[in-house]
Amino acid sequence: MEQQPAASIFLALQESALGHAMRSSPVLYPAVEILHIIGFVVLVGSIIALDLRLLGLGRAIPIQPMAQLLLPMSRIGFVLAISMGFLLFSADASHVVRNPAFQSKLLLIVAALVNVVIAHLGPWRQIAQWGPETPGSVRFTAMLSVLLWLGVVCAGRLIAYM
Repeated sequence: MEQQPAASIFLALQESALGHAMRSSPVLYPAVEILHIIGFVVLVGSIIALDLRLLGLGRAIPIQPMAQLLLPMSRIGFVLAISMGFLLFSADASHVVRNPAFQSKLLLIVAALVNVVIAHLGPWRQIAQWGPETPGSVRFTAMLSVLLWLGVVCAGRLIAYM
């Protein structure tokens, strides 16, 4: 039976020096996994903190300074989580790519990133005009963000069980 081109890419990654190193080192995989967890904790923690503020919690905290602190942290967490996630993926790419939880995780990440783009191209452009109450469109994107990023975390955890 002939392999599909996409499947051969994942098998090639898995059988590469990177994939082999990730599987054979007694410390590399656990260290990368720890960094992946730190990355998504920083990412999801900073995003949820800001989203909860946008949803109305902690109204005494001004949104703009909070966003100026937390958005760069979320970007750092995202880069760390994605880069370490790729390293973890390389260890068993040909199997993980077929995992429904992994596929769900990727779809949720894409949906969450689309939500970020929509929020920043739309309601966030008028942040200076926001009153004490955030607009409904901001609250909607914030609630969707919380649900999507928590879904990413849950799907990621389920990868080991599917």
